Amino acid sequence: MNDIRRSILWVVFGLSMVLIWDKWQIHNGHKPTFFPGSAQVSAPATTTAPAVDASLPTAIAVPSAAGAVTSAPGEAPAGAPSPVAARHEVSTDVFKLAFNTEGGSLIGAELLKHAEATRQSKDQSVQPFTLLTQGADHTYVAQSGLIGGAFPTHKTPMTLVTPDTALADGQNELQVRFESGDVGGVKLVKTYTLTRGRYEIAVKHEVQNLGTQAVSPQLYVQLVRDGSKLSSETPFYSTFTGPAVYTNEKKYQKIEFADIEKKKAELFVKTTSDGYVAMVQHYFASAWLLGDGVARDNFARKVADNLYAVGSITNLPAIAPGQTQSLQARLFIGPQEEKVLETIAPGLELVKDYGWLTILAKPLYWLLEKIHGFVANWGWSIVLLVVLIKAAFYWLNASAYRSMAKMKKVNPRIMEMRERLKGNPQAMQQEMMKMYREEKVNPLGGCFPILIQIPVFIALYWVLLSSVEMRNAPWVAWITDLSSPDPFYIMPLVMAVTTMIQTALNPLPPDPLQAKLMWLMPLMFSVMFFFFPSGLVLYWITNNVLTIAQQSFINKRMGVPLKFSMPNFRA
Repeated sequence: MNDIRRSILWVVFGLSMVLIWDKWQIHNGHKPTFFPGSAQVSAPATTTAPAVDASLPTAIAVPSAAGAVTSAPGEAPAGAPSPVAARHEVSTDVFKLAFNTEGGSLIGAELLKHAEATRQSKDQSVQPFTLLTQGADHTYVAQSGLIGGAFPTHKTPMTLVTPDTALADGQNELQVRFESGDVGGVKLVKTYTLTRGRYEIAVKHEVQNLGTQAVSPQLYVQLVRDGSKLSSETPFYSTFTGPAVYTNEKKYQKIEFADIEKKKAELFVKTTSDGYVAMVQHYFASAWLLGDGVARDNFARKVADNLYAVGSITNLPAIAPGQTQSLQARLFIGPQEEKVLETIAPGLELVKDYGWLTILAKPLYWLLEKIHGFVANWGWSIVLLVVLIKAAFYWLNASAYRSMAKMKKVNPRIMEMRERLKGNPQAMQQEMMKMYREEKVNPLGGCFPILIQIPVFIALYWVLLSSVEMRNAPWVAWITDLSSPDPFYIMPLVMAVTTMIQTALNPLPPDPLQAKLMWLMPLMFSVMFFFFPSGLVLYWITNNVLTIAQQSFINKRMGVPLKFSMPNFRA
């Protein structure tokens, strides 16, 4: 009976690991390994396409990664090549931005407070981190323009009318203003307002009717990015890269590049008057935010080979001749700092994606941040957070470890009995159950208390993997970046040793095959950590050491001799 229970438990454990792995693959934008059909998500049956959606491809052409232009019928200016666009660079205390006079688009953004290379990488460059860029190898830009007629788009030549290139000392704001010519009787003026210390840019669109008849244009804002993954990712862990949409109705929705490519991407909510559209990658994000109450249609689409856009379209009121209509928008470009994101817009902090355990991850991050406020070191903050979590689960763990100690104490008798009655399985099961009743041992008593805690530790894993604060954050000695693997593999080796010690303190399953699996699985799991960020390895080492200490203490109190359980691998 005990072997059957253990076999069932191992099957459940193995199936759970398979399901968690597939869920993790889907979460990070990959195809599931074991159940490919689980990646397909259908949109609600009530979702309908916006009326303006069909006109968008004929009005917008997006430069390819190589800088070429994908032309479309009706694109302005028609019949003549665009003049050579000029690049204009502007700096603040947090940004170095590059604008293009072709459409007044934002085609470059360097984050001055974040280094391009991590401290433990071979490249010790201190160049700022580049988020937005436009080049042959990588494209990631922010654009806006007008549709609904032959109006100025992000391909229309514009004139820069503000010569300032840097935020001066004592200056709090800097404006960058672009003006288009007369296109279809309409002039578009874009004004970017940069504020000291902020990654949020105010973008004012002014539409002037220079013609003799009223016009009703539509304004679009979009983020365009290629579908390439980050070079820092490994086969053992990755994070989501791609578009995301947030609305109050359906909350946060990630959209995979692969689904856009296959025309399977369906937004849960297309027509809304709140929320934002974003482009997300590990640690950093960009987002267009229109004001609440501004009706808009969201879209996500392919615009060229390996080039995708996410954006919003809003109707402007009818503009009489000689009149001007303005619309304010905001453009966020920066790190996924949770406290900052929460102050910009509701739900924007969700671009820092904790997955399906957000409800547990957010309080853990809050506690981690509070601890950091006292110790001022993210490494020691991780250690103290794990200590607090282990303390909170102390009695639950103690129950599990007492059950394991009892099992370990009777394990020699069980092994002797199995050997003696191996020819009589029925008698062996009866005597084993009798022994469990006499010794008051529950074979599964050590499993359930630990299973209850698994969601908490998975949530903490995602907190440490997703927090940009770990990037270039030192701990001690050679660990100068908690977001990068240990360059000397010392921590992964320590983690492997502590995992083996922890396994050895547990009772061996009576079945020899199960005993070998119980040893091999933690070892294989440890190998993965050679490629994991140091912060995650530190968290796991701390948990292992505390577990070993508590289990050894309980074993000693219950009179269980300190003897490591090792299976016979030769058998």
